[in-house]
Amino acid sequence: PQRFWPDTPALTGPTAPEDTEFWEAVDRADSAALVGALDLEAGTEAALDAVLPALAAWRRGRRQRSVVDSWRYRVTWKPVVPTSGGRVGGPLLVVVPAGRTRDPVVVATLAAVPDAVTLAVEEEGTDRAALAAAVAERVGADDVAGVVSLLALEEAPASAGSGVSAGSGVSVGLVGTVALAQALGDAGVVAPLWVVTAGAVAVGGSEGAAVSPAQAAVWGLGRVVGLEHPERWGGLIDLPTAPDDRAVSQLRSLLAGGGTDDEFAVRPAGALTRRLVRGAGGNRHRTWRPTGTVLVTGGTGALGGHVARWLAESGADHLVLLSRSGPNAAGAEDLAEELAERGTTVTFAACDAADRAALDEVLADIPRDHPLTAVVHTAGVLADGVLDAMEPARLADVFRPKVDAAVALHEATRHLDLAAFVLFSSLAGTLGNAGQGNYAAANAALDALATRRHAQGLPATSIAWGMWDGAGLASTPEVTARMRRGGTIAMPPDLAVAAMHAAVEESGANLVLADLDWSRFGPGLLLSGRGGAIADLPEVRALAENEPGAGPLATSADTVAGASPAEREKLLLDLVRTTAAAVLGHQSAERVPTGRAFRDLGFDSLTAVELRNLLGASTGLRLPATLVFDYPTPEELARHLGRELGGGAVTPEAAPV
Repeated sequence: PQRFWPDTPALTGPTAPEDTEFWEAVDRADSAALVGALDLEAGTEAALDAVLPALAAWRRGRRQRSVVDSWRYRVTWKPVVPTSGGRVGGPLLVVVPAGRTRDPVVVATLAAVPDAVTLAVEEEGTDRAALAAAVAERVGADDVAGVVSLLALEEAPASAGSGVSAGSGVSVGLVGTVALAQALGDAGVVAPLWVVTAGAVAVGGSEGAAVSPAQAAVWGLGRVVGLEHPERWGGLIDLPTAPDDRAVSQLRSLLAGGGTDDEFAVRPAGALTRRLVRGAGGNRHRTWRPTGTVLVTGGTGALGGHVARWLAESGADHLVLLSRSGPNAAGAEDLAEELAERGTTVTFAACDAADRAALDEVLADIPRDHPLTAVVHTAGVLADGVLDAMEPARLADVFRPKVDAAVALHEATRHLDLAAFVLFSSLAGTLGNAGQGNYAAANAALDALATRRHAQGLPATSIAWGMWDGAGLASTPEVTARMRRGGTIAMPPDLAVAAMHAAVEESGANLVLADLDWSRFGPGLLLSGRGGAIADLPEVRALAENEPGAGPLATSADTVAGASPAEREKLLLDLVRTTAAAVLGHQSAERVPTGRAFRDLGFDSLTAVELRNLLGASTGLRLPATLVFDYPTPEELARHLGRELGGGAVTPEAAPV
């Protein structure tokens, strides 16, 4: 068996046969068939021929809107009452920036946990090895009930000495949080890590003007820490910049844990938790028809090319397509000819959009008779890797084209009367994605920048995209296959661009557009313990209400404990092989020989994390991210699980090798 969860119930009812017959005739423009379907008199075909094109176009539009509406989600906040008694079950280690020990947020956090052990960290102390040594010196691996990090409060850009290139927008707090998460693993601390911020998120419109992209980036990172290391993750808590006694009490209760949520905002009215909800049926707030000049970053890339074609078809007079290669980019000449056929002139500009001086030169060259009216920022790069291998330089590699460029565009154009300022963000920043800690952080910062612009009265639309079909950053076969296996379905580019247009015409600053199969996408978050953000979606509720059927998740610690030795051996080996097959996308566990190394089977650091999470959820065991490397074959891993469950060693039955 390959499916872990039941299919999501259909959201629409059946279509009547007569309706199907009618619309099939419309789609075919078959007036004779339509006369029959409507039981009209013979000879009325000519009259129908006149209206069929309009009716067919209306039908296509309705279908497209239905599809696009199914992709739409937005983030909201709901009140929550902490479920714990308000007492932390042991001492906490509180890690603070050395220069902010008197910050009201730090003072409030220490008041919430008065018996905490405090570790103050200088920027130069955010080195991974130095932090691991400091943590080990301050607390033993088993002597702390949790870790609270306030390092995100340090928003200043990291210095070149931290391993980040000069001028990068990567903050000291982000570098320090990555290093701390790594150092806790190096020091053997498995207690939950809580990340505390102030102004990382806006739960209401009035807060948007003060939201911090630097601290929001740490939230994006935290979502990935929770996926890759659920065994040592607590959650994210955002406090007011001047917490009062009630906020201190709320923080104390949240740090005590309990419940399934892991993203909270503490406000004067109480605690709130973050939710992803359906966003279908958005109302158009204004009309955007591209005119004059529109600047597109990543303009010669796959995403930028689709956007450029739509802009040309929609009336833009002039496009400035920005990229590092400019007119020398592959396909630039063909794209220029294609856009010219649509009546649009094109300027290819070779420019690093994060270089403010170079960007200003490009903007100065825009013709006065076609002034700049809109910006669409599609540029971005991937530098994926699991958290344990994440270095500061890889943060900067992703931040420069994504965040630093967006900030430069914001600052360079904020005095202009733009009609649209569109940022291409990612679902990774909204929900996290294992192996993309840097990318998730960058896109969360992008979303926060849009929130801030919008609150300041400037146009801003940040779209957290899922996967586009046949193009974009996730275009390699391996990445595409992994995303599809995880429930992310590729969206047709023409519909995605139409959805972008609709999003710009709405009033909100942030929107998620992703085609998700929740029967496959939801379990990954649920199994990691990060299911709170999606808990109110009807598809996820359906998953939670139904017990998993046959498959790896049917095996549990209780099942193993109640089995005979022979049954236990078979259960655990079947569990490992079937789960490994599912992670690799195989149709049968027979594709996973018992004695062959996981590396040889195709496992890498990302799929190793996925396998660990599934096995941990099945058995209830706390398993390390290095599981498949510590126990390199299904046979050895099954033996290890048997020992951990108290059932002794497992001797596999005969199986393919």
